[in-house]
Amino acid sequence: MQFVATEHQHRRLNPLTGHWVLVSPHRMQRPWSGQEEKPQLNEQPEFDPTNPLCPGVKRPNGLVTERYESTYVFDNDFPALLEQVPSPPSSDDPLFQAAAARGNCRVMCFHPKSNLTLPTMSTSEITAVIDEWIKQFNELSSKYAWVQIFENKGASMGCSNPHPHCQIWSCSFLPTEPQLKQERLRAYYATHERPMLSDYVDRELQRKERIVIENPDWLVVVPYWAVWPFETMLISRNNNKRINDLTEQQRQNLAKTIKELTIKYDNLFQCSCPYSMGWHGAPTGPEHAHASSAHWTLHALYYPPLLRSATVRKFMVGFELLSMAQRDLTPEQAAQRLRDVSGTVHYLAK
Repeated sequence: MQFVATEHQHRRLNPLTGHWVLVSPHRMQRPWSGQEEKPQLNEQPEFDPTNPLCPGVKRPNGLVTERYESTYVFDNDFPALLEQVPSPPSSDDPLFQAAAARGNCRVMCFHPKSNLTLPTMSTSEITAVIDEWIKQFNELSSKYAWVQIFENKGASMGCSNPHPHCQIWSCSFLPTEPQLKQERLRAYYATHERPMLSDYVDRELQRKERIVIENPDWLVVVPYWAVWPFETMLISRNNNKRINDLTEQQRQNLAKTIKELTIKYDNLFQCSCPYSMGWHGAPTGPEHAHASSAHWTLHALYYPPLLRSATVRKFMVGFELLSMAQRDLTPEQAAQRLRDVSGTVHYLAK
């Protein structure tokens, strides 16, 4: 019997982390009778006087959100990381180790209107978001080892407020996922004298089968090792190391790429598609300021949870929590479905 990737189970390696994912395409026909989500609809008012992220509304801590007209950034009222905290004592016991963790948490509103999301914003408005990301990164990266820009969109991804916004957490340490990538990217570069993701971009451009969007500055693919059904990776084609390396043209093309990708997600499921996304690039701060970042390539990750429709999502439970990640739909099939839907006209505008 000859192996066919769309029919036979197999494992795929994520070279960025060293983790494997089990691909089981033969399970695509299994019936589903489990939990179904309510589809995420665009039903927010333009202004909600009870929403603390809206301009001029009082937040739970008594502060009033400014009457902003574009992007707006403020320190998170309930931060996971603080700067002025004591360090834990050292321990000689290898089973009970603790380390200092300091940082800063900010909230960044994309737009003053609550009824917009990135796919329904204009390209110039998305460019303003990117410019603010870079402004915040420039400030925070001078002090912190890691600046994590991320967006949780939709209640099914834990978003507690529907107003268009993201968060920026800055850490005095290198978190687990970036640390894994730092080690794997550095090892690949030492062996091949090329950045891993530069080589990966070249291979994907040759093979074509996982490409979703391609332009002179950016490539969007469903990674060969994707875990989530419609996971994508948005990769710099100019081998930028950090988000503040981007030129004006690269920022503009990034805005177009983000809009096209998020429109595709919404159109695929005919809803305001939930996801978690975030940026990964070379570490920062005094500790990494003079270290080589040649092994890094700037990239963003998009993790939408939806599987078969707007109401059926993937759950990371059982075998996946206890053993390894598993997926049914192949990355190549997912990429084909994303390629086939429009990235220019949003379904609500038809």
